[in-house]
Amino acid sequence: MKVLKFPLKTERLKLPRLKEKLFNELIKYLTDDDISKIEKAYEFAKESHKGTKRYSGDDYIVHPVTIAYSLSRLRMDQATIIASLLHDTIEDTSIEVNDIRKAFSTEVATIVESVTKLSNIKINKSWFPLGKTTHEKISEYERQIGTIRKMLIAMSRDVRVIFIKLADKIHNLETLKFLPPDKQERIAKEAIEIYAPIAGRLGMGEWRGLLEDLSFPFVYPEESRKIKELAIPEIKEREKYLKRITVKLKKILSENKIKHEINFRAKKWYSLFRKLNKYNDDLDKIHDLIAVRIIVNSIEDCYAVLGLIHADWRPLVGKIKDYIALPKPNGYKSIHTTVFADEGQIVEFQVRTKEMHHQAEFGIAANWIYQEKKVSKLPSKNDLKWIDEFNKLSRNIKSPEELFKSLTMDLFEDRIFVFTPQGDVKDLPQGATPVDFAYYVHTALGNHCSGAKINGKIAQLNSKLQNGDIVEIIEKKNAHPHSDWLNFTKTSHARSQIKKVTKGQL
Repeated sequence: MKVLKFPLKTERLKLPRLKEKLFNELIKYLTDDDISKIEKAYEFAKESHKGTKRYSGDDYIVHPVTIAYSLSRLRMDQATIIASLLHDTIEDTSIEVNDIRKAFSTEVATIVESVTKLSNIKINKSWFPLGKTTHEKISEYERQIGTIRKMLIAMSRDVRVIFIKLADKIHNLETLKFLPPDKQERIAKEAIEIYAPIAGRLGMGEWRGLLEDLSFPFVYPEESRKIKELAIPEIKEREKYLKRITVKLKKILSENKIKHEINFRAKKWYSLFRKLNKYNDDLDKIHDLIAVRIIVNSIEDCYAVLGLIHADWRPLVGKIKDYIALPKPNGYKSIHTTVFADEGQIVEFQVRTKEMHHQAEFGIAANWIYQEKKVSKLPSKNDLKWIDEFNKLSRNIKSPEELFKSLTMDLFEDRIFVFTPQGDVKDLPQGATPVDFAYYVHTALGNHCSGAKINGKIAQLNSKLQNGDIVEIIEKKNAHPHSDWLNFTKTSHARSQIKKVTKGQL
């Protein structure tokens, strides 16, 4: 499988060249009949947006064609490409849903309508404070709640809606400099706080990085400038060093007959900004400022490479992470190891197969890649289980503050994975406790939880769980939840059940 690359910025192309690149991409994996229908959609969109310009001065049609091109590089199906070309027609032109349904299909019309609804978020009047207020004065999280809730509902119905919306956001961010300053900040904030975390939750690491790094200079202009001034000289120095190291590594791998690709990955700017905040701007503590990626052909090769690295360089204690044996909740697989390399330098290596690399870059979207038989592999229900679970829980949450807290905990917090004594893996937000774990396993277990063991030792119920912990819940029939559990539980499911049972105690 070819490892696809996604550039940080889309090259600004004139329409004829952009269209040529789109259709050159499509012919690689779609049938002649599919391409004919997409050609029809292109002409339909071009005519619909005729005479309309964007702030950049480009003809409006450049925008949907750019999005279609981005999605074609992920080998999206015909309906998604057509819907991406038409995604702004209902909102910005005289075209109606029925026009699209008649000209194309109900499937395409439904996707376009869902993307349009996502773009037209309405604020619930019950969220307004007493007295009249303007839209601008509504607190930021209340506006976000409407966006996220509608997005999750649309995603649970058809994940292709969010693929189009994310590609739409990326292109809008790439042309953000042409917009008025007030719009720049609003659009960038929405991207960095809402769309980027959802891309991350879907495992789309490359798109999350794009959304964050394109937004970063508009949301935190001063910090963005300082980070680059601080890090760029160090990145250049580390890159020179890593080139010397990889010459040695390539020789070792070749001698052991392991086919490989080696490249460097500089840490994304916004990710670096967040990490430096934890370390008081000390770059020396950021060992993955540039990570070395080693891409091989098989899982067996991944472990062989790990052994060869450790045979030559001493690993740091606690810095070996096997995400192949234990993938991250969003599907990410790789082996990470941090070692004391030559000249006493600390280096992080990431080892993965080509398939794992593609999954790491594009997450759930990688499941749509067309195989040789030109049949797309759709995401399974399990891939989107977390969305369905959140939607069910959120129906009973009336307060925007509580819903925002629930979203932050269940969707946007960093995730950890812990084990039952039987070895089953449970995915929880960072900072979760044994009580959260008990309710995650089963509501009845949470309601009758009287104690817990972590890694075989008795632990407090408010203990914060760590990645890889083995958790055993001590259950008693006469045990029941306490209202003070609300002071330390993290997950919305645990909190809603505790509130339900302890209503009289509150």
